[in-house]
Amino acid sequence: MKISIERALRHMAWSNRKVYEAVEKLPEDSLKSFVVNEEWTAYEILFHICSSAGFYVYRLGIGERPADIQEPAKISTLRELLSIHDKNLISAASQEDREIDFDREGKVIRRWASTILTQAVHHATEHRAQLIDTLEFKGFKPINLDDIDLWAFDEFEKTSN
Repeated sequence: MKISIERALRHMAWSNRKVYEAVEKLPEDSLKSFVVNEEWTAYEILFHICSSAGFYVYRLGIGERPADIQEPAKISTLRELLSIHDKNLISAASQEDREIDFDREGKVIRRWASTILTQAVHHATEHRAQLIDTLEFKGFKPINLDDIDLWAFDEFEKTSN
């Protein structure tokens, strides 16, 4: 088997699902948690992960520009939408790498498809960690990050096959 970004994308999707499911079990008040910037709440981080995944899918040319999600959306709605985006990102890993042009704030940007997919993985990882820190800062314990690391995913895949 050739090494590819697909495994990292599958891990990302699994971790995203686990985190969103864990947050759904917390009191609704937990979504107002923040560390420094009160506009960057746990809810906004969850929303940002989901909406950004939609833009990565769009930049890869899979589907139309994503419609704006009406805020406030239920976490279950965001989780379901993110699952669709994650599946699209995983499927994109089987494509040939290519350069993609897209408009960003009036400037044409050119990126490799592999760069967009890699950024999707890093972006979700960064913000999941930020989300957990934000919730823990306010005393909520949604999930241990070690329970969703790549080692845990490896064990999950071994036992689910």
